[in-house]
Amino acid sequence: MAAPRNLALWNYCGRRWSRAMRGCQQLGLRSSWPGASLSARLLSQEKRATETHFGFETVSEEEKGGKVYQVFESVAKKYDVMNDMMSLGIHRLWKDLLLWKMRPLPGTQLLDVAGGTGDIAFRFLNYVQSQHQRKQKRQLRAQQSLSWEEIAKEYQNEEDSLGGSHVMVCDINKEMLKVGKQKALAQGYRAGLAWVLGDAEELPFDDDKFDIYTIAFGIRNVTHIDQALQEAHRVLKPGGRFLCLEFSQVNNPLISRLYDLYSFQVIPVLGEVIAGDWKSYQYLVESIRRFPSQEEFKEMIEDAGFHKVTYESLTSGIVAIHSAFKL
Repeated sequence: MAAPRNLALWNYCGRRWSRAMRGCQQLGLRSSWPGASLSARLLSQEKRATETHFGFETVSEEEKGGKVYQVFESVAKKYDVMNDMMSLGIHRLWKDLLLWKMRPLPGTQLLDVAGGTGDIAFRFLNYVQSQHQRKQKRQLRAQQSLSWEEIAKEYQNEEDSLGGSHVMVCDINKEMLKVGKQKALAQGYRAGLAWVLGDAEELPFDDDKFDIYTIAFGIRNVTHIDQALQEAHRVLKPGGRFLCLEFSQVNNPLISRLYDLYSFQVIPVLGEVIAGDWKSYQYLVESIRRFPSQEEFKEMIEDAGFHKVTYESLTSGIVAIHSAFKL
């Protein structure tokens, strides 16, 4: 019965190895087959292989991309306000902790994926500018012979105020990028910042380009997480670092029950009242529950080729920061 086995394997040709392996295990390729027709079985396998989840709903992979796009197109203008309301402002602390863990140096080239409204990018710019200014002050103190004109010139060079650092914000959603650009203009961020429309699963960048890759509250929304991780690995330089801030699995039973109650009973209501969109926030809550646990996601990162993969759970595991390196 070699022919059916070869046909089934051919049906998965072109898919990523890790997905193919999992698919083969789930479908149970065997040397003997039930009596149903081969064509029906192959169609059934293909259907299962192209199905995924959109929250708790089962949809086709193609359909999920469109649905997720519509969610963020709908919530873009109220995205930041809703983040404050849903997390009671704690998301700001989580993002600050991400930057503290990153500790970028002046000259760092950062890619922030799914970073449309600029929260991580602006924190990065503030951090590296502060670091560069401290370095600059130390150098100026060591050069007591400089005139005040030379000192003033050092501080007035806006392009050099970041020490050569740069952040590229990449997002698949035009509305999210639009909001981010408006915030940058309003808050005075100009130097060292660029915005690119792009897909996390097929990044529009060359290999070995960035020092750090970040994705905050975005990776659970991609259709193929494994493919997004492989793309992250591809665009990082050797020695580059991957950092992901994402909702995760609560490790305290009492907090877990309270969190579920708040998530399903309160957050969609807030979405309706503040953003006029119940369904989008119902999806966001459901998508959190479908995301892998800390350990499972760690294994997926390792499968993508990363090394030294670690994670830190925050707020009893409501979110986690995963860190990894391309070696």
